[in-house]
Amino acid sequence: MSIDFELNEGVALITINRPERANALDAEHYAGLSAAWTRVRDDDAVRAAIVTGAGEKVFSAGADLKSWVGRERKLSDHWLTQKDPLLNRGLEIWKPVIAAINGACVGGGMTLMLATDLRVAVKGSRFGLAEVKRGIVAANGGTQRIIKQLPYAVAMEMLLLGEEIDAETALRWGLVNRVVERDALIPTAMEIAARISRNAPLAVQAAKELAVRSYELPLADGLRLEQFVNLVLHGSEDTQRAKEAFAAKRRPDFEGN
Repeated sequence: MSIDFELNEGVALITINRPERANALDAEHYAGLSAAWTRVRDDDAVRAAIVTGAGEKVFSAGADLKSWVGRERKLSDHWLTQKDPLLNRGLEIWKPVIAAINGACVGGGMTLMLATDLRVAVKGSRFGLAEVKRGIVAANGGTQRIIKQLPYAVAMEMLLLGEEIDAETALRWGLVNRVVERDALIPTAMEIAARISRNAPLAVQAAKELAVRSYELPLADGLRLEQFVNLVLHGSEDTQRAKEAFAAKRRPDFEGN
């Protein structure tokens, strides 16, 4: 089992390292990925995270169907909603997550990508939700997030036809932020993550949470919540550090408190 985790200067790099199986996830790999996400959430040393796949062909094909089809499950497991939590299955991580798409991003791989905040993809990568061709639906947020991230007709075409789009189409529709050459993929993702990490951690996490929760809040409630969050942040030590750094004409050294 290999879900690789590297931490360097506040940036966690998570690699789904199973290229011989198209970086597909069986129960053991899902548990490993859950542990990685939990560390990103809980470790104050992590300020941003990148998730990618090993090899040059596939970001992730999602669930390893050979290991799941016919697998016995207790009905009670259906209500263990917080067991082995995942980024795309309800785990709340307010630190920014960047997807570095190194190849085909399909099925559960795409539902994982849809739960990230920023996306960089290599030229030649493909995106698709083909679950309807297999008699199932795109789970772990596939049917829920895509309709919020793409125009309705485009999202429905992907869900109902189950066909793939290329990287340039994904870029045109705003599904990814950048399309780069392969050798620039991780450096580009790392550069973005490093720039995020230089910002005030509390403010970054607050900005992400406010934006995500805005989907579910009336505008008036969202604006009011925004005011309260800013009121709290104004009393943080990082805000004072920012003021002192501005006066001294230097970059602030934020500590996340």
